[in-house]
Amino acid sequence: MCRKAPETGADVVVFDLEDAVAPARKAEARTAVADVLAGFDPDCEVCVRVSSTDSTADLDVLLDDAPDEHRLDSLMLPKAETREDVRSLAEGATERGHDLPVFALVETAPGILHTEEIAAAEPTTAVCFGAEDLAADLGASRTEEGTEVLYAREHAVLAASAAGVDAIDTVFTDIEDEEGLGTETEFAVELGYDGKMAIHPAQVDPINDAYTPSPEHVEWAERVLDARSEADADGRGVFRVDGEMIDAPLIAQAERVIERADAAGR
Repeated sequence: MCRKAPETGADVVVFDLEDAVAPARKAEARTAVADVLAGFDPDCEVCVRVSSTDSTADLDVLLDDAPDEHRLDSLMLPKAETREDVRSLAEGATERGHDLPVFALVETAPGILHTEEIAAAEPTTAVCFGAEDLAADLGASRTEEGTEVLYAREHAVLAASAAGVDAIDTVFTDIEDEEGLGTETEFAVELGYDGKMAIHPAQVDPINDAYTPSPEHVEWAERVLDARSEADADGRGVFRVDGEMIDAPLIAQAERVIERADAAGR
């Protein structure tokens, strides 16, 4: 299953040594992931989510004496709560001869309150929001509307944006509810998230679909950027497209639309 994961069309595959593994089988899981990483060279990014309680043992098995063809692009840190947590994980990898960026998963009350410093830590390349663990930490009840974690969800994307790193939204746990997944992912897009975590292969396509701009949206963005070029030539900072006044924020939005359309292979 690990070797087939890149076939799902995900941009990043994450092998999970944290909650997905029973405590008694951690050693077995580490060895299995290390075996997969040897000679593994998919088109997508390869990441490992280390254990929150024993990341040193994970790094020992995954990185010490790793073969030259070993493939690991990044690490995911669960329950990140301070910038020191991120730095410590990255330094552990560096000590073993691997400079790896970190996906910092904020999913506790301290993690949310310190998201700005976590996002700004040099090794952090993305902030991931974990709603399920956060709700458990708070003693909150998860609801379909998600209002109990909305502040934290917005706070995480704000902190990531301020630090100039990606923001990755929480998982959607009902793997049979494709419509609900689509709706929640569209909301994540509206909030400003750059992507969303998936926990089942069937979730990848609906998430990618939600992040792929519609043809109409792409056409609007192209008109805006074409008009921007004409306005630049004329020395105008504000101009009109389809009766709408366009300025810098809408130009940035248009550029983002084109970027996502290109990433989707338009």
